[in-house]
Amino acid sequence: MNAPTSTMTSTPPGSATVTGSALTVTGPMRNRYDEILTPDALEFLGELQHRFAGERHARLAERMQVRYDLGNGRDLRFLPETASIREDATWRVAGAGPGLVDRRVEITGPCDPKMTINALNSGANVWLADLEDATSPTWGNIMEGQLSLFDAIREQLSFTSPGVNGAPGKQYTVTAERTPTIVMRPRGWHLVEKHIEHIDRSGRTYAASASLVDFGLYAFHNARELIMRGRGPYFYLPKIENHLEARLWNEVFTFTEERLGLPRGTIRATVLIETFPAAFEMDEILYELRDHCAGLNAGRWDYVFSIIKNYRGRGQWFVLPDRDRILMTLPFMRAYTELLVQTCHKRGAHAIGGMSAFIPNRRSPEVTERALERVAADKKREARDGFDGSWVAHPDLIPTARAEFDAVLVDRPNQLDRQRDDVHVTARDLLDIRSAGGEVTLAGVRANISITVRYLESWLRGIGAAAIDNLMEDAATAEISRSQLWQWIHQDHRTTEGERVTRQLVERMLREVLAELPTPEGNRLTEAEEVFRAVTLQDEFPTFLTVPAYTRYLVEREEPVREADAA
Repeated sequence: MNAPTSTMTSTPPGSATVTGSALTVTGPMRNRYDEILTPDALEFLGELQHRFAGERHARLAERMQVRYDLGNGRDLRFLPETASIREDATWRVAGAGPGLVDRRVEITGPCDPKMTINALNSGANVWLADLEDATSPTWGNIMEGQLSLFDAIREQLSFTSPGVNGAPGKQYTVTAERTPTIVMRPRGWHLVEKHIEHIDRSGRTYAASASLVDFGLYAFHNARELIMRGRGPYFYLPKIENHLEARLWNEVFTFTEERLGLPRGTIRATVLIETFPAAFEMDEILYELRDHCAGLNAGRWDYVFSIIKNYRGRGQWFVLPDRDRILMTLPFMRAYTELLVQTCHKRGAHAIGGMSAFIPNRRSPEVTERALERVAADKKREARDGFDGSWVAHPDLIPTARAEFDAVLVDRPNQLDRQRDDVHVTARDLLDIRSAGGEVTLAGVRANISITVRYLESWLRGIGAAAIDNLMEDAATAEISRSQLWQWIHQDHRTTEGERVTRQLVERMLREVLAELPTPEGNRLTEAEEVFRAVTLQDEFPTFLTVPAYTRYLVEREEPVREADAA
């Protein structure tokens, strides 16, 4: 259905009205936000919401039905109704756009000015500019992330850190002769942006889709500039669960290209296969996005979380061991990654590996040496399996990752020619969670409690990627930790020491962990404890820990004008 012709009407500052659809900005308008939230940009966002909000709701309702069916004993499978797509060997995806042919090393990170500059100076081939799991979605982080990207693309970004004890702050500028290609990751379909409200034709008010806000603002302001500079508007698509969600993104891309006057196929997407259901529909996801698709990524941590979430009530066979024992060499994880490489290369798409959580510590040579060894082994395995590139979370890991891929690729930009005809993965292989074993230790229980609480405390302070115990934790890894705790409690699981994992055990360890943590001024440990209890110790399982926490703690509103101020 076509939207009516959009015309701007007179509205208060900070809001935009579109015929048949309206947006209102309710978040505070701070310095330079008006450069992003322009009337024309808001008009475009209003059109996106009007056209696609209904279908988004339908897709989210389908997710709920799938989870219900899985909870009642149905297993995931390759869809019989789409077998013809999988069996047709003739179709291909659009493939790499300019600047995406060689993706051997990609660095990930949030979009604040300092991290943006560090990523652009890193020497990586690609930067995943993350407005999703590595970003705490405060209104400031989202808007200032858009501003950082706007400035970075135009080569006008600089940053000065706050000074300490009267000393001047450190200056940050982009000095690299060639910067990584930017691939922006918007928030997933399940998330909303509560600082922008959408009013439909019937007058009902909803929080705007965070996916459409992040995507729409970035594409509107930067697509033409990126093309002019020899790159393009490229996106990582998170949390997709099936091919119909991919179809919805494709429709968003097609409309955007028409609306902004871009040639069809200009937009390129790399889809994260980071949900358990999506692993059974990789061909179909590529097919739906074939005019806009560059590749798939093995989003390992969210994939593990999705397994737990979808099969959390299905008995001991689906209980995973301590988090640090969930390795990429486990049979069901090997099946997932090898199928991804085979599927991608069959269709002309890049296969991008995931992120090892180990990070170096410049103050500890031993920690750094151990991190480099583990990252090297991880990237060697991926390169030898046929992946075309992989992720790192820290600039110091780029030489290690590049060396492993250089050894396999030599002078080739990728290994799309490696078809992996030797791979034969069945649904049973993907579902073989039992092969991981279910060994849980008291140390593993305590580690999950500590990681979840400390990550939540960081997230509530606006930091979405946090170094904890020499690992890079983001929302995905924290989700594993808290969902394992919930599952171990509800499956009445016993540790290897013979102790049942109960609410009482977790409560006791939680008190011990909190007693050991420092409490600097401005800490959010009290709120982190509240969120931990809500997402871990209740009978109901929240599908994402960030959803209730965002609504309760991160939403801002303009301060009401007091009578004395107005007088």
